[in-house]
Amino acid sequence: MPVLVASDLDRTLIYSAAALALTMPDARAPRLLCVEVHESRPLSFMTETAAGLLTELGDAAVFVPTTTRTRTQYQRINLPGPPPNYAICANGGHLMVDGVSDLDWHTQVTARLAEQCAPLDEVRDHLLATADPAWVRKHRVAEDLFAYLVVERELLPEDWVKELAVWAENRGWTVSLQGRKIYAVPKPLTKSAAMREVAHRTGADLTLAAGDSLLDADLLLAADRGWRPGHGELADDDWTAPAITALPERGVLAGEQILRELLKEARIQAPQGRGELRDQPQPTRTRQRTRP
Repeated sequence: MPVLVASDLDRTLIYSAAALALTMPDARAPRLLCVEVHESRPLSFMTETAAGLLTELGDAAVFVPTTTRTRTQYQRINLPGPPPNYAICANGGHLMVDGVSDLDWHTQVTARLAEQCAPLDEVRDHLLATADPAWVRKHRVAEDLFAYLVVERELLPEDWVKELAVWAENRGWTVSLQGRKIYAVPKPLTKSAAMREVAHRTGADLTLAAGDSLLDADLLLAADRGWRPGHGELADDDWTAPAITALPERGVLAGEQILRELLKEARIQAPQGRGELRDQPQPTRTRQRTRP
């Protein structure tokens, strides 16, 4: 049975220049590989060592990039190693199969959101009405599924984020602060549900996961084993669980260590798949797809 590895991307495996956290002398800094270019500018990086580890992981397991990015934003990334057959975008709103969004999966997700939480328009209007233009740089709606703001962190009032989180909680939404972005995401929109679907389709008996933010917590808890870096929302809250390993590394070196741990576990545990995730109810397997 295959091992499935579902990993968050930004600030878990790949890093912007501002998030690299290179604290060593320049002469000892790791060599970096650019994995994302947008409008002719390099945006995201990983170490060359991490790139080699990811290539090995792609051969040893079913590697599933798992991100809150939209499909367009995800497709800007050029990861090393074999092209993934599956990817999870928009926090689970789109399940990509060979680069194409599965239409039936997306239809199931949108139906679940309509039944279980407040509508996107209500949340978007609240953000527009309460966020101060003095510290908001952009308002965005992603894939008609969730909303986020790009802000100036040094000007952002901490109490505003806390108040927004309480307001959203009462409407079935979650708030996550990641770098310069504040996400408002429906609680039923989860990476873990999409990971379970991929595990069902591939027959994976062992699932491994990695992530750094509040939006990754459900993914980590749903996997057989999980890893988080020493930075990010989860680290700031000292969040952990019995099957979660909290790594001390921060920045781009944390991405390298996460891949080292994932690869080691995949190689050791592949013959021993435990089947815990497959025992849970699974969404209906579908074949119908639509291009993004």
